[in-house]
Order: sequence, then structure tokens, then C-alpha cells
Amino acid sequence: MSSNLDESFRDTIGTIDKEGHRKYIYPKKPSGKFYEYRKWVSYFLLIILVANPFIKINGNQFMMFNVLERRFNILSFPFWPQDFYIFVLFMVIGVVFVILFTVIFGRIFCGWICPQTIFMEMVFRRIEYWIEGDRGAQIRLEKQEWNGEKIRKKALKWFAFLVISFLIANVFLAYLIGSDELFHLIEDGPLAHSSSFVSLLIFTGVFYFVFAWFREQVCIIACPYGRLQGVLLDKKSINVAYDFVRGEKEVGRAKFNKQEDRTASGKGDCIDCKQCVNVCPTGIDIRNGVQLECVNCTACIDECDTIMESVGLPLGLIRYASEDEIETKAKFKFTARMKGYTAILVILVGVLTGLLFLRTEVEATILRLPGQLFQHKGDNISNIYTFKIINKTNHDINDLHFKLVGIKGTLKVVGVQELKVPKHEMSSGTMFIEINRFLLESDRTKLEIDLYEGNKKIESTYTSFLSPRSFD
Repeated sequence: MSSNLDESFRDTIGTIDKEGHRKYIYPKKPSGKFYEYRKWVSYFLLIILVANPFIKINGNQFMMFNVLERRFNILSFPFWPQDFYIFVLFMVIGVVFVILFTVIFGRIFCGWICPQTIFMEMVFRRIEYWIEGDRGAQIRLEKQEWNGEKIRKKALKWFAFLVISFLIANVFLAYLIGSDELFHLIEDGPLAHSSSFVSLLIFTGVFYFVFAWFREQVCIIACPYGRLQGVLLDKKSINVAYDFVRGEKEVGRAKFNKQEDRTASGKGDCIDCKQCVNVCPTGIDIRNGVQLECVNCTACIDECDTIMESVGLPLGLIRYASEDEIETKAKFKFTARMKGYTAILVILVGVLTGLLFLRTEVEATILRLPGQLFQHKGDNISNIYTFKIINKTNHDINDLHFKLVGIKGTLKVVGVQELKVPKHEMSSGTMFIEINRFLLESDRTKLEIDLYEGNKKIESTYTSFLSPRSFD
């Protein structure tokens, strides 16, 4: 960044004017190579985002985040509350991956992958361009009085935004409660499930508020990721950057004059057309350097390349580059910090892989009943336990029974003729364990108990057995 650059722009954000009022952004419709790439990436991710809760593999929803019941499906693998540590590890890996990506490539996640940006720029903004026109037409429409044309266009846009927000809310609900439950709610109608319908309307209102009014403020004000850039980025990070060395040169930027030899005059290649500002969806001037509002959407790259081509100057005045590359022409290097984040990511992925392989499809927990000690039954000592069996598979498990391992004794399940667990469900109950007192070596004996389905062992668990300290 040039040393004489006025830094006063950093005292406020791009969407607030000098009086502190909201400054609405009317970005020019982008076009160019990167925008076409972004469209294909965005539509691909949109298909995945919408399809995820409706895809099933082996009977499991591909992605589900049922916070209320604490049941999660990730890549069709079901996770119960007992697996929450694995779910947390998934989230930690995601955060480390984003940090690593940011250290190397800046805020590229925001411009290319973030659902907020994809919906805003590739769905809602494109509808806005279709109904109201490009930047100039939108500004003129906003300034004109409320006549038939303005009412018609605004009403059509707001209705389209509301319909799409409602559809997004349904998809969001499918992630939370499951697609099967969503279809069940739709079949029964809103009156039969008023609380769920109210939740759906609230989600619709939130999405409508975000995409119709709050818009880029989500990225600038609400999302903490932009502020993390100050910690994560350095001069070696690759960003959407303005080549101030070439753009300013000795004299600085100046309007284009085709009769002038800019090289001889010492003027920079930037012709100060401000098209990079007009096309920016967050209203910043990329020529001021790295800013928290920049989401690396590449719209300014495409627009600047178009201008450079039209005036016969080299492309790439705005491009993906690091500050070191612009200042010293240094090539990209994988720094020690990048290697450190990569090592952490590899270790976490390795741990996660191991935990997934060790994870069982049936989980049994046996705990002594709180507040209860032991009972004497002749030469036997009896303890009472509660048990829970979680079936994470896609089929019912029948004919279940427990067996003691390594010690003789009896197990009696209370009040159950046949112990079974339906798929994706949990069964619980109470049981007594009796062991001859002469077989117990201490007052707290560790027991291993196996769970069998018929003759097949499907799980092992451990508990403790209390007995008197001595047998007089």
C-alpha cells in the first residue's frame, strides 16, 4: 500500500455515511471470467445445500442438526448425545480448516462458499437485477416518486423475496427436525402443528429481513469472521488486491487520455474510473488496501480487467496477490505458520478418523441406581442398576440379553419379557445383578457385561459392584 494513502476511511464502515445513517449499496451487475466461475460454484453448492436434508444413505438423512433432540447426522453418519465429542471435533476441524484457508487465501471462503454470499449475490441480487435493472436503474427507481411503475416493481421484488425466504426456511427446518418430519408437518397442515408453523414463519421473517434489508451488513457487522482477518492475515496471504505499485507509479492515478503517454508522464495504470467501487457489493474502494468489508468476491477484478482491456493497458491491476508479491515481486511461500496450521489439521483429521472407526453402532450404558447400596440375599449380594441401550443402526434389534464376563452371577431385567430396541431409538430399564459373596475380592468390584443379540455379541460395557468390606 502506498505510504501517502489517506487512512481516514478506516474510521467508519462502507455502509455508513458521514452522518451515521445507513448508506444503501447499489452494486453494478458484475460480469467476467471470475463471475462465471462463481456462478457455477454457487449453483453447485446451492444444489448441495438444498438437497442435503432430503438425501438418505442407508436410511439416514445425509445432513441433520436436530438440536432439540441432540441428534445429528453428518455425511449420513448418525451422532447421538453420547457421540457429541465427535460432533465437536467435526466443528473444530471445520474452524481450523477455515483458519488455514484464510491464512493462505484470505477471505475467499466468504466470496465463494459462504451461504449468505451465495444466496445474496446469486439468488436475491440476480432477481433484483431482473426486476429493477442494473445499478443506475435501481438508483433512479429509488429516487422517483411512488407511482405505478415503482409500486409494481417493488411489490414484485418483495413478493419474490418472501417466497424464496419461505422456501429457504423450509429447507432450514428440514435440517433441524429432519425431512421426514417436515413432510409429515406439511401433510397434516399448519393447524395441526401450530408451534412448528410459527417457527417456520419466524425463520421466514429472519431470512426475509436479512436478504431484503440487512444484506451486506451481515458480513460487515454481524459476522465476526471479517474481524478475524486482522489476526489471521499477513503480507504473505493471498487476497483480492490492488497493485498500487503499478496503479500509482510516481505521479499517481489519473483519468485516461488516449493522446497521452502514461509511461513517460509517470502516471499509474489506474485511470480512476471508480468502476471497481461501483461493482463492489459492500461499497468499498479496493484501492485502499485490505479491509474487513471485502469478501473476496472478485467482482472488482472482472470489472478492472474489462476497463484495462478497453483502454489497451495490461490486465491484472486488481488480482489475487499477496502484499509481498506486489511490493517486492516475491513468490508465494508456505510459511511456518501455514505449516503449523496444516499439521494441526492433519492431526485432528487423524484423531477423528480413529474415533469414527472405534465408534460402535450399538451403545449400552449400565449405572448403579443412585442412592442405593447393596442387599444381602443369603450368600449372594445384590445390586440394582439402570441401563440404556442406543440403537444407531437402520434396523430393529431384537432378542437382546446381558451376560456377565469373568465372574459367575445372575442378571435379571425387571418387567421386560423381551428386550428390544427399534432403529434410531433408545431403550432403558432396570435390572438386578446377584453375585456370591465369596467370589468378590473387594468391596467395589469392576464388572464387564456383554450385550448379545441372540448369539452375537454386539457391545461390551463396564460397571462397578458394591459389597460389604468384610463378611463376618
